[in-house]
Amino acid sequence: MLYSPVDMNKEFAALFKRAGWSEKRVTNWLAEDTSLLRQTMLLTPDEQKAKIESLGLEPLMTYNQTDFVKDRVAVEIQFGKYAFVAHDLFVKHMSFFISNDIDLGIEVVPMKSMERQMSSGVPYYERDLFNLMRQGRGIPAVPIILVGVAA
Repeated sequence: MLYSPVDMNKEFAALFKRAGWSEKRVTNWLAEDTSLLRQTMLLTPDEQKAKIESLGLEPLMTYNQTDFVKDRVAVEIQFGKYAFVAHDLFVKHMSFFISNDIDLGIEVVPMKSMERQMSSGVPYYERDLFNLMRQGRGIPAVPIILVGVAA
């Protein structure tokens, strides 16, 4: 028998929702002309889209989303593929930290004892802690708490 990441995510979502946590999503507009990125990065989404359209280009919608936010803390539950932990740490948490939406990011992953009882390719705490430590104390530049869930 294997632990189901889908079922575990649903249970975490229900628990966090009952505790008053909610998803946060931020939309941005990009263009194939990447020279515009610096010009539009600090604009509001509406201003980004208008600027791109004013130049006769097609706006490309993208977004950044985090699972749960409350009191300037973001929580990502990651029982999916291990590669997404780096995305969470270096893109999601960092983006919300830089935009002054959070002061702390929390990443929740299974411990190796649980990962052994899950489908292949999922992250595990011990490896991700090692990866964080190997980067040095200032990377990522957002304060992070890594939480391991044991079987």
